[in-house]
Amino acid sequence: MDLFSNLALGFSVALTLKNLFYCFAGALFGTLIGVLPGIGPLATIAMLLPITFHLEPTGALIMLAGIFYGAQYGGSTTAILVNLPGESSSVVTALDGYQMARQGRAGIALATAALASFFAGCVATIVIAIAAPALSRMALLFGPPEFTALMVMGLIAAVVLASGSIVASIGMVMVGMLLGLIGTDVTTGEQRFVFGIRQIYDGIDFVVIAMGLFGVAEIIANLADRHARELPSGKITRLMPTKEDVIQAAPATVRGTLLGSILGVLPGGGALVSSFASYSLEKRLAKDPSRFGKGAIEGVAGPEAANNAGAQASFIPMLALGIPPNAVMALMIAAMTIHGITPGPKFLTDQPTLFWGMVVSMWIGNMILVILNLPLVGIWVKLLKIPYAYLFPAILVFCCVGVYSINYRVFDVFLMAGFGVFGYFLRRIGCEPAPMVLGFILGPMVEEQFRRTLLLSDGDFSIFLTRPLSAALIGVTVALLLMMALPSLRKGREEAFREQD
Repeated sequence: MDLFSNLALGFSVALTLKNLFYCFAGALFGTLIGVLPGIGPLATIAMLLPITFHLEPTGALIMLAGIFYGAQYGGSTTAILVNLPGESSSVVTALDGYQMARQGRAGIALATAALASFFAGCVATIVIAIAAPALSRMALLFGPPEFTALMVMGLIAAVVLASGSIVASIGMVMVGMLLGLIGTDVTTGEQRFVFGIRQIYDGIDFVVIAMGLFGVAEIIANLADRHARELPSGKITRLMPTKEDVIQAAPATVRGTLLGSILGVLPGGGALVSSFASYSLEKRLAKDPSRFGKGAIEGVAGPEAANNAGAQASFIPMLALGIPPNAVMALMIAAMTIHGITPGPKFLTDQPTLFWGMVVSMWIGNMILVILNLPLVGIWVKLLKIPYAYLFPAILVFCCVGVYSINYRVFDVFLMAGFGVFGYFLRRIGCEPAPMVLGFILGPMVEEQFRRTLLLSDGDFSIFLTRPLSAALIGVTVALLLMMALPSLRKGREEAFREQD
């Protein structure tokens, strides 16, 4: 069978000493940044992008992928122990995980989170191995009209799934698209929105925006929030859940895995939305919903499984279609571009060694993460005692060095600082920056494919409706727009994200 032969190829790549080291390094870095609030996988991957210049493509991408899904593991540690999520997708885990820690069940909560994440990671790896090749084959049928319709649908879906106001999310997408237009028009060669600033004639680098919005803005927000970290008293002793705990947690883990695998594929979805959706589902299915928020183990198992499955499932559209469903996947595309690799329908046939090596490394990485998170929990607890006053200067230095090393321009460092202040302002007014990042990435791609479509049709817009696939995608987009107008959807979104506030 092709699947087994492809997986055998993946194991031969992933099990080399060099790639095992990169997988371990990615899992370790991911856990570390997940444990330490204020960094996050997006800023970390952005900081490490310059390092990947000197690495082989396979090793570089294995390491960056490990950082992403490793952060989902690490984020649960701080969420459970100190009620301070290290990663945004762990916000929900804190609701019941921290209460379990206060009841003297911190070890059981940590073990449940790790094992649920491991199960979800294994299932998500299988989903990627099956779904990505099938989606890639289907994508070969896509032309410019289909890609245009697909990316527009992605932007609308990102708005639907984003937290906060729908109007604000639409505004953020539009701002991102406008920022993506800055620079030289590839068709006409004319300068657009540069205002005489020669440093942006080639556009604004994505890493600069990402580091500012998510790295510097996070630091400012943490410095503004003087919330003290209170570690649970006493030693963390028992790690293994009881039989009763397993019976309660197992169904929630399975449901969270399935939900995360589905939502992770959607643009704007991923780990954060998956974890909130899972928690909401478990609360509705529970015989006694009042247990949630007071130490219900299902409230830890479900969201942790969902956020890990969602994180890994988001690789599917990125690898198979070349379309990033979230900001981290956009950075992964940037890393691939650095190495001259173009993700998309032909990626699986042109780069089979790289693809299957990455898929298998995800399973190996999840094994490593279980080993890192359970026996070494004492080390992660000690790291939490490091004052943030010592951490943020180091993070700022890494951000500045990372941005400067891309183009060796001081201007980029100042621009990053500007986006950092802008990102903090967005947080203060309740706007989510993630849709803006997706708009920045997908906006130029929509423009390019839209222009190609009009060239094919001699300016006839009906081509979007006469081609079955593009018409179907536009139909889905219209349905999403109509859904946004429904009061029931708006109420559901508010309830789903209420726990975040």
